Amino acid sequence: MSQRGFQDLPPAEGFPEIKYRRLLPQRGPSGLVLLAGVTAISAYGFYRVFEGNVERRELKREKLWSRIHLIPLLTAESDRDLYRRTEAAKARESEIMKDVEGWKAGESVYNNTQVYTPPNFVVVPEEN
Repeated sequence: MSQRGFQDLPPAEGFPEIKYRRLLPQRGPSGLVLLAGVTAISAYGFYRVFEGNVERRELKREKLWSRIHLIPLLTAESDRDLYRRTEAAKARESEIMKDVEGWKAGESVYNNTQVYTPPNFVVVPEEN
């Protein structure tokens, strides 16, 4: 009983494909769309920063010029205040030194008037 051997062979059209991949639907936008979005947002941000810098520069220039134009007014106000304080100091001095013979209120006690400059300070009276 000799029997001929039978060999197991693949089918002539081949075996069907084995599905080993997970075929999931794509989620979210592609990388190119994300890159384009980030680029657009960054470009808008840089535009706003540029506009803010221009506005800040303009405000700084306006502030500088307003200070330049206020200098004469502030100088005149300071001069009036200094004059008023000097006259009040002379009045206090003459009141305090009224009993001293030969004392002239407001006159310098120094011999050299070229070097000495009168003090610029504020006398605040004490409140009891």
